[in-house]
Formats: sequence, structure tokens, C-alpha cells
Amino acid sequence: MPGRRVGTLALMASLILAGCAEKPESADTVYSGGPVLTMAGDEPSYVEALVVKDGRVLFAGDSEAADAYIGPETRQVNLGGHTLLPGFIDAHGHVFNAGFQKLSANLLPPPDGGVDSIEALIEEYQRWQQDGGGLIEATGWIIGFGYDDSQLAEQRHPTADDLDRVSTEMPVLAMHQSGHLAAMNHKGLELAGYNVGVDDPSGGVVRREADGVTPNGVLEEMAFFQPAFQMFGSIDAATNARIALAGIDAYTQFGFTTAQEGRASRENAEAWQELADAGRLSIDVAVYPDVQAAGDFLEEVGVSTRYQNHLRIAGGKLSFDGSPQGKTAWLTHPYVHPPEGLPESYAGYPAIVDANERQRLVNKAFENNWQLLVHTNGDAASDAMIDAVEVAADTYGNDDRRTVMVHAQTVREDQLDRMQALKIIPSFFSMHTFYWGDWHRDETLGPERAARISPTVSALRRGMRFTEHHDAPVALPSAIMILHTTVNRTSRSGAVIGEDQRVSPYIGLKALTEWAAWQYFEESDKGTLEPGKLADLVILDRNPLTIAPETIRDIRVMETIKQGETVYRASE
Repeated sequence: MPGRRVGTLALMASLILAGCAEKPESADTVYSGGPVLTMAGDEPSYVEALVVKDGRVLFAGDSEAADAYIGPETRQVNLGGHTLLPGFIDAHGHVFNAGFQKLSANLLPPPDGGVDSIEALIEEYQRWQQDGGGLIEATGWIIGFGYDDSQLAEQRHPTADDLDRVSTEMPVLAMHQSGHLAAMNHKGLELAGYNVGVDDPSGGVVRREADGVTPNGVLEEMAFFQPAFQMFGSIDAATNARIALAGIDAYTQFGFTTAQEGRASRENAEAWQELADAGRLSIDVAVYPDVQAAGDFLEEVGVSTRYQNHLRIAGGKLSFDGSPQGKTAWLTHPYVHPPEGLPESYAGYPAIVDANERQRLVNKAFENNWQLLVHTNGDAASDAMIDAVEVAADTYGNDDRRTVMVHAQTVREDQLDRMQALKIIPSFFSMHTFYWGDWHRDETLGPERAARISPTVSALRRGMRFTEHHDAPVALPSAIMILHTTVNRTSRSGAVIGEDQRVSPYIGLKALTEWAAWQYFEESDKGTLEPGKLADLVILDRNPLTIAPETIRDIRVMETIKQGETVYRASE
């Protein structure tokens, strides 16, 4: 049997060559002793050991083969049954503002905070000030972040009268959890120039007392953003650094090795650059300046595909509407219950009113070959984005731009068809199904539209890769909570919001790893554990693929590793 003889000779030759081969280079670290989930392929794939050298994966395979890489200086890590997988990638968030959130008074409702009433909000401000009041000295404001009127006992926003109970001498700012609304006390309104009879700014609303002319303290969209930008712009460099690094700390605690600055001003981008130049960034930060506010800056510095000291300007960002939970998202059909004083036909409004201006800005990004991220929550805003991208693509071409629709919460089936044709990536926000699922079902969208929040399965049916995000500081930058909500879609009350849009835990992890790396054009370096890729890793106390799906939210991040170096380790 000649065939067998040839095969035997080939095997003997390979064994002889293997015996003569040099021993593989010694590794820096070898991980074994627990599931190593590579995230490569359409089905879960595990290896017994992961070998790391010079910040990259050198080998992923069986333990016996990995032993060949162990030298006298190699660190051998026994996972102790914990699960190792690629580090999480922030498909959309605001890492600087996550630091701002961390240093502000915590106005979040349960389970992330304790503010469930106006009284509890006032008490939290008082407690925060007694503990040092993080940012008061640097900003001159008493600042809190995260209240949610849908979760307050009073079912309303705090007013200037309420916040005067915190202080009448200093300005007080209470930022809504959506990040699209805020409330100020009377001193804050005075400093912001919101006096009796003031006009609403374009793209924003100053809510009024019953007389229709006196500001009541609640500010929507640009009415909040304009004074906020002025306040943030006055913060000194040392405080900016402190806030930014607090954001990095928050991200690493949740397993992220790549963060996003998802709507940067010139000043914000320059602050990140200073930190990078000083070697103070422990994970990668991809910065997306606002094309409308910082387009000139983008033209000056350009975009880069490579990180320098963990930083790169990655593209541009636009915002076409507001938030559905705050009832400022731009819909094609009215809200179930409009804000007080508005007609039943109210359906939100665009952030950029002029369609020609929206087109000019999208064209600018395409003409300069900037990857473009566009915030659209309501389906009318999504229509506006799709229409503008279609025109720009016809004019400037559309080869592998990886344009991203950020949130895409209420996209319809026909819109997904157009997005697929235009190669628009949906980056979904399934965390809404938990935090505001009941609110959307009963108050903003109604049962039918609420069930289609972040329609992941609809995208999958079309073969579309999607990503998932937390939009910190709108929610805490928790990859585990993203995964839990993408898989389970259960609300605060335990109701399932869109059962037919649930995906498997493996698909949920894809959206946080491999597909997120692809969204960033970083698939050659990140997203899976394969030889040659960066050793960006996270260790979890349990395997998300083998536990009951409803317990995913209880998973703990044990360690976060960036290019082979530990940047976070949980206390036991």
C-alpha cells in the first residue's frame, strides 16, 4: 500500500524536523486553568491556554503545546476556573463624561444609585457636599448626575424651586440620566442667561412656569448643552485630567480595554492628547470630535488608523435628535403621552433643524473620508440620517466607510433594508429594555414600538453585524449589563420587552468584541484571541455561555488586561 508508506515517511520526517527545531521563544505570560473563549468563528471556540509575549498573543491552543513557551521568567497564571476572553470594546460612549459622572453627586435611581424621589435627590446632594463635593471648587457649581424623572416618586423633573433647597447662593446643576436634559436652580438659570421671556435656542427648549414665560429650571437639549459647554470649557487642565482618568478607571473596572470619546469638542480632544503625550492612558481611547462644533479641528488634525500612546482621532460624530426617555427623540409618530403642555401630535424634534445643514455636515465627513457616527434615537432622525448618507454616498462613494448609526433604537424594518444597502452599521442600545423598558411601553412609545427597541434579531436576519453600547454616562459603562440586556431584554419590573429580539449570549459577546473591533477598523488587532493580536483581555468569574441567562448580570469582572499588563484587578 504505497499511500500508507508515503504517509508514514512524511510523519517520520516531520517528527525528526520537530526534534531538531529550536525551542519556541519564552513567553511573558501563560494563562490556563479555566475556559479561554477565543470569540473566533460563528460558534463558541475554546482553547486550554493562551500565551502572551510583548503585549500580543503568541499562541492559543492546548496546554501541552503551551508548555514549550514557558521559560525561567515566564509568569504562569492559573485562572482557577475563571473565564478568559477578549477585552471589551466600547462601541459608543463618552469616557470623559463617565469620569464626570463618577466625581459628581450620584443621582442615579436603583439599582445603580439610591435616588427615587425629589427628597432623596436633595439628600444625596447634601451627603456629597459633606464628603468633599468632588468638583465644586474646580467648577464653581454644585453638580449631580443621573436623576431619572421616570423613576422618581413624583414622576417629574426637579425644578429650580426644588434645587434652591440645595443652595440659593451657588449654582446647582442636576443632569438627567439621558444626558439630554438637566435642571438648574435659580442661581444657575441666572448665570446661564435664562431670564423671564428668554427665547428657546435652536434645537432646544427652556421649559416654563404656568405663565409661559418664566423658566422653571428644566432645560432640554441645546438649552442645556450651551451653558454646559461654557462651564466645561472653564475647567482647568488639572481638573480635566482628573475627570478623564476617573473615566478610564470606570471603564477598566467593567472590563473595557478600548474606550470611546463619542462627541468631543476641540478642548476635550486636546485634553486627551495631553494625557496621551504624558503617557497617562492605560487603555486605548478613540476620539470622535463633533463635526458640527469641531469640524475645523478635525480638518486641522485629520484622522488616524493608529494609536499613539493609546490615543487616536478616529472619525467624526453628529447628533440628529435627543432621547426617547426624555421625550426629545425625533419620531415619525407621536409620543403616547407628550410632555406637559404640548399637543397630542408631539413627536419630538431634530437637533439640527435645517435638512440642508444636516446634508452639508454629512457631506463634509464623506468628502474628508472621516468615519462618521450619527446619533439617532427616533425613527424620523434615522430617516434623516439614511437620506443624507445616501446622497453623500452617491457623491463621494461608499467603499468600506463603516458609517455607524448610534442607538438606532426605533429603526423600522424598511430602514434596516436601506441601512443594509448603504452599509450603515447599527450600534444598538439594548440597555434601554431594562432601564426604560416599562417607561417606553407605557409612557413614550407604546407596547408595539417598545418591543422593537434595538431590533437585534431583525438585523441578524439580514446578515448585518451590529454592536452594542452603554453610552456612558447615560448608563454605567458595564459590559456585563450590556450583555445581560441584549440577551434577556427584561425591564425593571421583570417584563420582557421584545421577546422575538432576544439573541444568544455568544452573539451578545460578539457585539462587544469581534464586531466592535470591526466597527473600529481594528479587526486585525482586536476582538478575538488569535496569534498576532493584541493581548487585550478580560477575566470573568463565570462563563456567560454556560450559566443561566437571567444570571448574567451577576457576573464579576475579576481582571482587565491591556496588551499583557493588568490595568484593573478586583478585590477579593
